[in-house]
Amino acid sequence: MTYTLTLPEVGETVTEGTIEKWLKAPGDEVRKYEPIVEINTDKVNVELPSPVSGTVAQLLAQEGETVPIGAALCTIDEVAGETPAEIAPPQPTEEPAAVKAPEPAPAAVSTSADGAEAGSETGGGDGHGAPNRATPRVRRVAEELGVDLAQVTGSGPGGRIVEDDVRAAVAGAPGRGDEKERAPVVAPAAGDETVAVTSIRRTIAQRMSQSAFTAPHAWLVVEADVTHLVRLRSAQKEAFRDRHGADLTYLPFAAHAVSQALLGHPYLNASWSEDPDGAGAKIILHKSIGLGVAVATERGLIVPVVRDADRLSITGLALAMAELGEKAHTNKLQLDDVQGGTFTLDNTGAFGSVVSMPIVNLGQSAIISLEAIRKLPRVVGDDGIAVRSVVNLCLSFDHRILDGHQAGAFLGEVKARLEAFGPDSGLD
Repeated sequence: MTYTLTLPEVGETVTEGTIEKWLKAPGDEVRKYEPIVEINTDKVNVELPSPVSGTVAQLLAQEGETVPIGAALCTIDEVAGETPAEIAPPQPTEEPAAVKAPEPAPAAVSTSADGAEAGSETGGGDGHGAPNRATPRVRRVAEELGVDLAQVTGSGPGGRIVEDDVRAAVAGAPGRGDEKERAPVVAPAAGDETVAVTSIRRTIAQRMSQSAFTAPHAWLVVEADVTHLVRLRSAQKEAFRDRHGADLTYLPFAAHAVSQALLGHPYLNASWSEDPDGAGAKIILHKSIGLGVAVATERGLIVPVVRDADRLSITGLALAMAELGEKAHTNKLQLDDVQGGTFTLDNTGAFGSVVSMPIVNLGQSAIISLEAIRKLPRVVGDDGIAVRSVVNLCLSFDHRILDGHQAGAFLGEVKARLEAFGPDSGLD
């Protein structure tokens, strides 16, 4: 019996993966549950295990190739009489075996006598009058949103319909395929270097473009006097490193100020949601605070999430962010680490930036950036001049959800909380 191994779902928002490395070649023997291929997604790197024991017959996707969820990866000549394993969503390659796996998902394996992928593009239908050009998840999303797949142009490999195409159809916006048709074609000049777009870079481009062109952005900036905060951190950082083995940066102070301010400003912790039937829209006010913290890595910008950030002390936030940052830089993030964000904090000041206009993460209502802290002369007291440590706080927000007075009130509270830190402020 020949089995076709397909790319399973590895997260709610993951629609494709890139073949990073084949761990087995045609003719190699493979045991059930033995890793057979490394997959790179915009979220994490994962190893996909073999559902059966047998011999690798054919590789259907090459290293470096990006394929959608449900695409055939390889065929395996199975040991006679063996029952295929039900494969759970794969775990990150770098995580220890002791990490608890998520609940099993439907097996990403299809069977046929000749090794052909069940439900391939060459036969059958998807229930929408179109060939099978979409995975079960995409068809489910289409059903929920009332989209006829027969009317959707697929932008995936071989014309396959991906989730972005379905959601673009609901919004009346062009799909990714249409965007590619309109994209300018630039021919490299002599001596130019052409760099392939990675999966994470492509995802960043798609989501930032979708956010920028669907959410009307507005922007505010305030200056905060953090002189006392600078003195507090300077006095505590050595003892903090000795106690916890981590650096005490300004970011957890900003995270604490932001997460506490969000409690009193629910529209900053919200999402805009269109009704599937197109009849209207609603604003979802999230009860929990998932603080996304942007981390720049060699792979691209990743935003791991600190869950229930409002319940953590400054020390708790510092340790949580240090752990997530380390995992981001070493490709050890799990899917759970990057999902559930409701508001984002960006630390552009780490690169010397003094003013920025960040793009709101798709599905959120606002993003704030902490700029560089600088010593500048400022008027204090009764018209006196003093050197103070000041920082700009830049807020971008979705004007569909928020108006300027709401955003300004939130930003004013964050400013006040940062300015309230002093020598006697506790970290725990």
